[in-house]
Amino acid sequence: MENLMSSAEDQQPTSPLANTWSYQQDCKNERPKSVGGFVLVHAGAGYHSESKAKEYKHVCKRACQRAVDRLKAGALAVEAVAAALVELEDSPFTNAGMGSNLNLSGEIECDASIMDGKSLHYGAVGAIRGIKNPVLVANRLLSEAQKGKLSAGRIPPCFLVGRGAHDWAVTHGIPPCPSEKMATKFSLSAYKRNKRKMELAEKMDTGHTQTKKCRQSSENGNGSGCLDTVGAVVVDQEGNVAAAVSSGGLAMKHPGRVGQAAHYGCGCWAENGCNMNPYSTAVSTSGCGEHLIRTMLARECSAAMQSEDAHQALLEAMQNKFISSPFLAGEDRVLGGVIVLRCCRCAEAEPSQDIQAILVEFLWSHTTESMCVGYMSVQDSKAKTHISRLPPGAVPGQSLAIEGGVCRLMNTVE
Repeated sequence: MENLMSSAEDQQPTSPLANTWSYQQDCKNERPKSVGGFVLVHAGAGYHSESKAKEYKHVCKRACQRAVDRLKAGALAVEAVAAALVELEDSPFTNAGMGSNLNLSGEIECDASIMDGKSLHYGAVGAIRGIKNPVLVANRLLSEAQKGKLSAGRIPPCFLVGRGAHDWAVTHGIPPCPSEKMATKFSLSAYKRNKRKMELAEKMDTGHTQTKKCRQSSENGNGSGCLDTVGAVVVDQEGNVAAAVSSGGLAMKHPGRVGQAAHYGCGCWAENGCNMNPYSTAVSTSGCGEHLIRTMLARECSAAMQSEDAHQALLEAMQNKFISSPFLAGEDRVLGGVIVLRCCRCAEAEPSQDIQAILVEFLWSHTTESMCVGYMSVQDSKAKTHISRLPPGAVPGQSLAIEGGVCRLMNTVE
């Protein structure tokens, strides 16, 4: 991709379909550090009000910094991506962990998953209650599975739901958190407002069209309800990739509902390069869980990233595998977003056995009104953030925006 600009925050959309900018970092004139890596995070695809833009960007910056701190300490990609997710879950402004949407019963049930591109192991939890950071349970499931079979040759679980997931977490040292402490003033007020709207819609009961309009009004009126899964993708100094997602799910969802954040190939995907696939790829999705599950968008986007032109490949994947997917033919609005990272060793790297160069291409795309992202490399002094929005006049669910950048990491080999 072309090096169009160095910062995302001042960029204005220039195309009704695809907007792209590029960020490039090249440290070849400096002495490379002994550690490297890159992180890209998102705070949900949906609607981000201008009044809260500062808060959304701030939490993305903190998540990037948390991941970079772990990378600087020598952590692998899977550890760094989990650290970024914990920061996103702890923010009251995101629909994950603390402050998540409440379901029909007024309870918080969370979904999360994580995937390690090196081992290809995956861990997930669905509809889990009373755990402040569900991504930590997903990560522990992943790490426990890597240890091999349990007693009597039993296969270790990679995906647990409900009470079983909660009990497993507690027995593995993850502290419980009372549900009332996970709800915030904002999420509680949104629940009460949505409940009143649903009751009104049921009383009116003037047909499918009116009920549908009231339901959509309920969803659009809840600021946090319009934002879904948060996530991150990371590449470490060795070129390993990892991805993770976490979500409180749709506002007023049915108890026990599990969204894409927990489903294999739907919420996240990470896969190191090999002989068959020259690029390492990592993907994290956000949006309407049912749409993302039925299209397995994370895995579809990862597969598309093996094409030569990453920007064009993602554009075609979002259009053909999501918006125009035959699996969503009956939907009038297809809502979702992705962040994507792909990397490979630089062919033009300096002829030195002590230096490794990794070319990182990172992109995001969404059909929702907006998507907040942040990104940072180990060599950066601070993270950059951006709220991507659909072009004026574009119809959410029928149009898409796509942006991205390039970063070349130079690392010394010890």
